[in-house]
Amino acid sequence: MYRTPTCLPGIHAALEDSIARVQQKILDLGFHIEEASWLNPVPNVWSVHIRDKECALCFTNGKGATKKAALASALGEYFERLSTNYFFADFWLGETVANGPFVHYPNEKWFPLTENDDVPEGLLDARLRAFYDPENELTGSQLIDLQSGNEARGVCGLPFTRQSDNQTVYIPMNIIGNLYVSNGMSAGNTRNEARVQGLSEVFERYVKNRIIAESISLPEIPTEVMARYPAVMESIATLEAEGFPIFAYDGSLGGKYPVICVVLFNPGNGTCFASFGAHPDFGVALERTVTELLQGRGLKDLDVFTPPTFDDEEVAEHTNLEPHFIDSSGVISWALFLDDADYPFPAVSVSQR
Repeated sequence: MYRTPTCLPGIHAALEDSIARVQQKILDLGFHIEEASWLNPVPNVWSVHIRDKECALCFTNGKGATKKAALASALGEYFERLSTNYFFADFWLGETVANGPFVHYPNEKWFPLTENDDVPEGLLDARLRAFYDPENELTGSQLIDLQSGNEARGVCGLPFTRQSDNQTVYIPMNIIGNLYVSNGMSAGNTRNEARVQGLSEVFERYVKNRIIAESISLPEIPTEVMARYPAVMESIATLEAEGFPIFAYDGSLGGKYPVICVVLFNPGNGTCFASFGAHPDFGVALERTVTELLQGRGLKDLDVFTPPTFDDEEVAEHTNLEPHFIDSSGVISWALFLDDADYPFPAVSVSQR
């Protein structure tokens, strides 16, 4: 029986094709994936936890408006983490790897330490040096790759392509691992699809950090705009019927960034959870934000958040911003919900520019 392929905005292949192709690639690499758990707490919100049968530490989560979309999301993230070695990013890799032909990638480049311990020439470009080391305090030994710990080999640099002129810039693996973790890692059916996904995540994290740290007040998304997305509205209506008020905000900071913020309140204990999502297509960003709100959570799991606070200094502390980066478990300011927003709702979305 013929089945119509499932195609989504911004995805350059049918979900069925993406799932089959990635599953086969992962299997060819020797990984045996199992779908460990599924959740569908409200209509149009699915999430799945997948893992390797032989090593449960190699796992990812996926989310989507349908079961297929959630599985494709999880498999894409699994392949992304395999490709970037993220599953093993927290481990010392041992002397054999440290002294092997390469530690992370065959095209990595090692830069020997200098006698005066300056940052070796050839690492970073002038703009990045000014960004990472504005006071000229950085030393080469501070950039030793932590996973190999091979000081005698020097600093491990990975080749990145500068988009303005397609020139190669070597960035220390130490900086990538310490500052960015998985932020900006992405996978896609095409190069541009992966780029959009990676850039969207970078925008999302940057804007989220600014909104929380600066206690920015956001404009609510107008009802008539929300009404254009009935599947999302059905999810929100179900949550509200279960006793969880939902507020959807425009996080574009005046139309500059393709970011949305959705906040869930739990009146039972006075807590809330702010979910952020980004994509050039407004509808995709909105759906992504709502599905992120419930990824890995059932309705009974919505009582573990924290209450908003009036202490904006506490909100801006690094110790609060870091957990937001990891699992969004930090505190947010009541200022986010002020009627008098710091930015107007933009008349034109980023996707229409």
